[in-house]
Amino acid sequence: MREAIISFQDYGFQYTAQSKPTLYHINLDIYPGEKVLIAGASGSGKSTIGSCINGLIPFAYPGESTGKLTVGGREPKKSSIFELSHTVGTVLQDTDGQFIGLTVGEDIAFALENSCVAQDKMKKIVDEVAKLVDIDHHLQYAPHELSGGQKQRVSLAGVMVDEVKVLLFDEPLANLDPAAGRTTIELIDMVQERTGAAVIIIEHRLEDVLWKKVDRIVLMDEGNIVVDMPTKAFLSGNILLEHGIREPLYLTALRYAGIPITQELEPQHVDSLKLSDTQTKMVREWYQDDSGSGEAQKEVAQLLKVDHVSFGYTPETMNLRDVSFTINQGEMVSIVGRNGAGKSTLAKLICGFEKPTAGGIYLEGRDILTDTIKERAKRIGYVMQNPNQMISKPMIWDEVEMALLSGNMTAEERKERVEETLKICGLYPFRKWPVSALSFGQKKRVTIAGILVQRPPDDYFR
Repeated sequence: MREAIISFQDYGFQYTAQSKPTLYHINLDIYPGEKVLIAGASGSGKSTIGSCINGLIPFAYPGESTGKLTVGGREPKKSSIFELSHTVGTVLQDTDGQFIGLTVGEDIAFALENSCVAQDKMKKIVDEVAKLVDIDHHLQYAPHELSGGQKQRVSLAGVMVDEVKVLLFDEPLANLDPAAGRTTIELIDMVQERTGAAVIIIEHRLEDVLWKKVDRIVLMDEGNIVVDMPTKAFLSGNILLEHGIREPLYLTALRYAGIPITQELEPQHVDSLKLSDTQTKMVREWYQDDSGSGEAQKEVAQLLKVDHVSFGYTPETMNLRDVSFTINQGEMVSIVGRNGAGKSTLAKLICGFEKPTAGGIYLEGRDILTDTIKERAKRIGYVMQNPNQMISKPMIWDEVEMALLSGNMTAEERKERVEETLKICGLYPFRKWPVSALSFGQKKRVTIAGILVQRPPDDYFR
């Protein structure tokens, strides 16, 4: 019988900063060579599980634990982060917070330098690992010059140099477009095949993770493991819907077409589906009926117009060329594209952080190119990709209330507005918590609350 590389036995944990536990009675074994997906809503405890495995708990995030946890046969609380790093390699969801070196090569070599590896051997290992993750042509680049997908490769290379037995990924797809996310999952799969390490992926983007084989899925809810079963069985039935987790869209489409989700369908991924001729016909008929049932377009006023905008961070390189589009009042619009396509640059131009080299930007028909960032902020709310770059207050309540302090509202009016906004964003139970106690996803909700509390004009949200 195989011995588990990670074993939780009736384990519980409570952060020092919190009034109640985050984890309750966790029983979970993970074996060498397994690939396990840990899923759950923001705040369900899935990232805390990861912090227990890699030693951030209790050494970086103090608190009280109950039960027993062993990693590689040792209890983390009797070890150290340094010792655990030789068993568990971690790739964080915020890759920028993980970089140490001034260049890609230096960052990959960091663990080897700590272990006093000779330089000749170090360079050889760095070159080999960089080639494995296809980042060898960027060793002299600074990490901040890379795209999101490239940063993931550097982080993965940095933990691979130690030949760890466990690879832990905490929301590795959080800042990646679907194409880069698929490439990352393929890369993780390839690395596991070559190293034989156990892989733990903490992620809520199930459809992207399931692009490659996953042995089993563990579902977290309010600090408890509510489901732990093989992938095929997990995706059958209504488990995700019952726990408020968005299921893969191809499964939703099958339900709309009247097809029950069973294990016989092989529901691990859209490419693995085995539909009968009758079921295929049902899907096509549903799609054709749904495509033709759209409501007639209503005439609405124009809100934002981007007119032949071009921009480059340097005179030699144009990041955006002749971009034009219009957004009407009440519309919900997605701007999509691969990492590095210019999506964030376009947002910066609209908000005034950068100025276009050509073209115009109009809000409700008025040219706003001469408006300051502060003037635009009264009409345009901006939520950044990384919430840590926006949050400036230690407490949740203070962060959300901050935007109201410069106005003429009374303390009671501010209290009412903040409470209402926190309830809308699902943060009211945490209103007295420090921001540091939140998960990455919850921090994103805090930044959204900081915009919504200002109550942008109603016509923006009709």
